[in-house]
Amino acid sequence: MNKTILLTGATDGIGLETAKMLLAQGHTVLLHGRSQAKLNALQVALTEQYPNASTHTYIADLSDMSQVQTLAKNVLADMAENNNQLDVLINNAGVYQLVDATIDGLDARFVVNTIAPYLLTKLLLPVLGHDSRVVNVSSAAQSSVNLNALIGNTELSDSAAYAQSKLAITMWSRHLGLELKDIGPLVVSVNPKSLLGSKMVKDAYGIDGGDLKIGADIFCRAALSDEFKDAAGLYFDNDTGRFAPPHVDALDNAKNQQLVDTLDSILA
Repeated sequence: MNKTILLTGATDGIGLETAKMLLAQGHTVLLHGRSQAKLNALQVALTEQYPNASTHTYIADLSDMSQVQTLAKNVLADMAENNNQLDVLINNAGVYQLVDATIDGLDARFVVNTIAPYLLTKLLLPVLGHDSRVVNVSSAAQSSVNLNALIGNTELSDSAAYAQSKLAITMWSRHLGLELKDIGPLVVSVNPKSLLGSKMVKDAYGIDGGDLKIGADIFCRAALSDEFKDAAGLYFDNDTGRFAPPHVDALDNAKNQQLVDTLDSILA
């Protein structure tokens, strides 16, 4: 059955491989990127490779909350025009380091990795049905979140910001996943596998990394397979190939609530 799937960060890395896998399976893929030129080139290349491909492109810089709001507004409008629901949202876009580390007084790495996907998910809830899914990209790198850093009052190294932002998305995934468990959509967080060969890994660690198709495969499974049908609020660790406990903080309901309250206060 054809699904309509919004994929952020679709122009390269695991996102690109995921787009290819989804199109090969006959799904409609809504491709997000922050460069219109890259999106245009991607759409041409994918149409050549998959002549029957159904794609649509959306541009937004996820470090800018106004652009996240516009992205959501455009997706909502397109869903309404076509009388569609969004079957899957894959919050794949992420950063390890940025030249401009702050925007609007916030740490831009937290903004892209944690806050933007939270806002986008919340804004798209009207078109995410009971059987829809939200797949959030986590990481094996998780460390306790400094809420002062999250609100922009404490500076962090790239590695610390990345690990904290990935625990933060895991925490709000669990909180929202449990909150929506009975009504949907299903929200799950996934570590696609450590040190896959993305540009982020090459920039951060100077290594080629593993086959990106490993990460794309688990994203497709999380988005579509029965294996994940009861995974609301859970964390899948593709390093071990199973659902596993995340960092202990993500299992603390009080800490998750405090994190979500902080996100809500930032966005307010």
